[in-house]
Amino acid sequence: MEQFFTKSDQIQNIIKGFNLTKTLFVSSIIIGEANIGKKSLARYLFPQARLVSGKNQKEVEAALEEHEELIITDFEKLNNQESLDFDNKRIIATANFIGNFTTIDNLFAFIYTMPSLKERPEDAAYIKEHFVKKAQHDLLLDEKVFDIAKIPMDLSNNSKSMKKAIYEYLMIHSMDKQHIEEAVYHYIMEHIGGNNAYKEHLELYEKPLIEAGLKKYGSQLQLSQVLGINRNTLRKKIHEHAID
Repeated sequence: MEQFFTKSDQIQNIIKGFNLTKTLFVSSIIIGEANIGKKSLARYLFPQARLVSGKNQKEVEAALEEHEELIITDFEKLNNQESLDFDNKRIIATANFIGNFTTIDNLFAFIYTMPSLKERPEDAAYIKEHFVKKAQHDLLLDEKVFDIAKIPMDLSNNSKSMKKAIYEYLMIHSMDKQHIEEAVYHYIMEHIGGNNAYKEHLELYEKPLIEAGLKKYGSQLQLSQVLGINRNTLRKKIHEHAID
């Protein structure tokens, strides 16, 4: 059975609304941004319902003929929505936006709006912890300990961008010298060329070295001593690499 966690009052009200009408043959639609858990919520509430995507018009039409209860995701992608017949059926649809409001209002008895993860900080924190555990398992990093608070929470595209940022962070922070050398090797193999390749690709090493040094020591003078280079040379390289 699909699991669904939420501390959001707005989503709790959506769940209550569905539970009150669960035994009735009425249709409902959940509207909200992409990757916020609309499909997961629908599957959690109706685990036995057939699920089809609005990306496939013929599959949806065939499913409507065969099933009385149906989950339709990506509803906004369906053509000729006004021709659909939901009589004596329980349709639970999800959509990223409302296209024709009149059509939606005619088809669905209940229209729910689901808040984004930016509006649900407790839900986002829970999902982040789940993704971190999954990423550690998938990347075979179960033995490593990461400070979850330091892992970025990119909610620009809700759970999709969050998951991507977490996997990238764990991959980068678990790389050893050999892995870094291999990554640089493959990058250079892909991009090397021209007449000034040495200088162009030297920044792969110099820029992060200087940025990390400045972050760690907070002083150009101290960093120049650590690097063993003249302070003026360091300033020149900071300017060359456009380091703030």
